This record gives sequence, structure tokens and C-alpha cells, in this order.
Amino acid sequence: MNKKCNNTPTKEAVILNDALNSVGIETVLEHHDGHKCVDIYVPKAKTYIEVDGKHHYTSHHQIISDFERDHHSDDDGFHTLHIPNEAVHKHAIKIARALKKMVNF
Repeated sequence: MNKKCNNTPTKEAVILNDALNSVGIETVLEHHDGHKCVDIYVPKAKTYIEVDGKHHYTSHHQIISDFERDHHSDDDGFHTLHIPNEAVHKHAIKIARALKKMVNF
């Protein structure tokens, strides 16, 4: 897991990451899990957050790819949460507050 991601985080991933940090959730932006880079990693909850554009919901190739990527995470004991870009723009702080409750559950 020492491999680095060469991705530049999307604007939406940065917005959500900042919202998560603002409510006290420790995160890692652009984390490599050994198989892939994930947008946001929440170590305390063993959760990966992918902030997705509409192609993740409208392209069957992307849907299949996402299922395959998530399968590696499941096998490693991590959960993956997919959040649409639109939800981040409209509800970033609400999402962060809900995730804080999940993290502290």
C-alpha cells in the first residue's frame, strides 16, 4: 500500500474531503489501496468513498468496472461508498454529518 496515486483529486472529491475534515473525520485524499486509487479513504471506518460523475451511472462498462474494483475492497475488508457529484454540490455538509455518525457508530 505504499504506491502513490498520480491522480489530481476532482473538485467534488476535495469539497467532500474538506466537509468530512470540518466535522472531525480523518481522511486520506487519493489513497492507493494496493489495487486502485480511491478518492477518499476513511481509516477509522475502513471505508473508501468514490465521488462519481454521471458516467459511473450511465455507462454499463463503467458500472461493471466499478463492481470489479469494489470487489477487491470487499475482499480486503473495506466498504466502498459511491456518492454522485451532484449530491456533493448540494449536500456536502449533510453527507459529512451522516458519515460522522456512521464512523462513530
